[in-house]
Amino acid sequence: MVAQGKIVWISGPAVKADGMADAKMYETVSVGESKLIGEVIRLTGDVAFIQVYESTSGLKPGEPVVGTGNPLSVLLGPGIIGQIYDGIQRPLKDLAAKSGSFIGRGITTTPVDMEKQYHFSPSVAVGDEVEAGNIIGTVPETSLIEHKILVPPDHKGGKITNIVAEGDYALETEIATVEKDGQSFPLKMYHKWPVRQPRPYLKRYDPTVPLLTGQRVIDTFFPLAKGGTGSIPGAFGTGKTVTLHQIAKWADSQVVVYIGCGERGNEMTEVLVEFPELKDPRTGKPLMDRTVLVANTSNMPVAAREASIYTGVTIAEYYRDMGYDVVLVADSTSRWAEALREMSGRLEEMPAEEGYPSYLASRLAEFYERAGRVRAKGSPERDGSVSLVGAVSPSGGDFTEPVTTHTMRFIKTFWALDASLAYSRHYPSINWMNSYSGYLADIAKWWSENISQDWLSLRSETYGILQREDTLKEIVKLLGPEALPDEEKLILEVARMIKIGILQQNSFDDVDTYCSPEKQFKLMKLQVDFYNKGQQALKDGASLADIRSMDVISLLLKARMDVKDDEMPKLDKIETDMAEQFKSITGVKVQN
Repeated sequence: MVAQGKIVWISGPAVKADGMADAKMYETVSVGESKLIGEVIRLTGDVAFIQVYESTSGLKPGEPVVGTGNPLSVLLGPGIIGQIYDGIQRPLKDLAAKSGSFIGRGITTTPVDMEKQYHFSPSVAVGDEVEAGNIIGTVPETSLIEHKILVPPDHKGGKITNIVAEGDYALETEIATVEKDGQSFPLKMYHKWPVRQPRPYLKRYDPTVPLLTGQRVIDTFFPLAKGGTGSIPGAFGTGKTVTLHQIAKWADSQVVVYIGCGERGNEMTEVLVEFPELKDPRTGKPLMDRTVLVANTSNMPVAAREASIYTGVTIAEYYRDMGYDVVLVADSTSRWAEALREMSGRLEEMPAEEGYPSYLASRLAEFYERAGRVRAKGSPERDGSVSLVGAVSPSGGDFTEPVTTHTMRFIKTFWALDASLAYSRHYPSINWMNSYSGYLADIAKWWSENISQDWLSLRSETYGILQREDTLKEIVKLLGPEALPDEEKLILEVARMIKIGILQQNSFDDVDTYCSPEKQFKLMKLQVDFYNKGQQALKDGASLADIRSMDVISLLLKARMDVKDDEMPKLDKIETDMAEQFKSITGVKVQN
């Protein structure tokens, strides 16, 4: 039976309706005369508590509430890529066409154009047995993505009794019929899936393949694995959004899902204007040909902000099931947590730390646990991944606040942005002392097999120099640099060179915006070689002043912008020059 009740209480986006004994948890409902979209989030007897995904202004007690019998779901099929959705998968372009600059209430629209014709090529024939997750055909969705039409994951499977010939069809066309136990089930090019229910898969792999982003401080020092989880917390102005853009643009994934969750409207506008103009750096095609944007700004209904995270991750899982590597970027989970806090307050729940609800940690865990590199259900066999990167916006950059601390429990890579680095124009402003990665040991084998067996030892040596410098800085503050011997002064010098030559990266420089794994390794090797040769030169009688005056230092600092990825011999030339210059300064001292 369909639940039918009446509104008895309204508090912002929270509505209470009685007469809802037939309602189910997380069922979507139509609220009021305007038919606003809502979701049941608590049931007490025949009273349902509903969070409404649209503005409730003008709503009054006594108006009807009608259940749909279905949970909040997204439509999954061709036409999703390139779209800009709100938090409940309504296309913003369609909403703008129907209501103008400000989104009206009660507007219904389809997530994709149901009348558009797509060229379907079947990959199964009449008589074939299919099961849940099987690919039955393909559609060229964009110039970069071939959309694989899947048997829904909850389908019983069976024998194909009818399938259309290759040609152009609308989404509502029944492209195939499956028969099982005397029952016929029609299949279309799309299906729906509840957003709060993770999509099933056959098995999950260990995170052994790195997600290469072309950002040196990430790939070399604090890497993320494909199917991994990462968090990028930072105060206002520390460069979160630009870093997330770089990850979305350059990561070696086929599909990008970008969720703008509760960010400022003007900042989200930049994303919405900029992304459609961006070119995919690998193919030269528009980046939107492999991107889905979910925009739910801070001035849009707060309840939809909570749904937007689930909408985005369900779309990401759908493309993962096709065998694609997907990167999902959520900016920012703090605003999502604030939406939870507001709804919890409206429902008069007992608050926990800093007013957040007691279930904040479990909700964060539910989200991050949907990451992973998996073997998809059905045939042919295929592997896909969803990598989750969530930005956190702690007030005043305080990493001890609840959202940041709970997030750190569920993620394995932590990129801590530092306001002091950002203000000194060091970008990306990832603090190398506060950040960490739990994937280092897992992906070291990949680097060893594909780049160099020395990668892990060189990375450890480089990071060791940075750690030593951090310790020596305290001594310098107390006693001044003169108190240090030349060997330790050299550590300070090389750490400065590593910061400028490796850790800094200019996202607006045509060469420096992306750095290949081979170039990252070579730059790191040059810095470590300089350090080792410098220490040996000091032992052989050279002075620190001689080392600091070497011409090769400027070449090392500028190599990241002067040497392109396909010009590796130039780095070999710098290595040769460095060896010659060290020979000359030690030779002069020995002769004296």
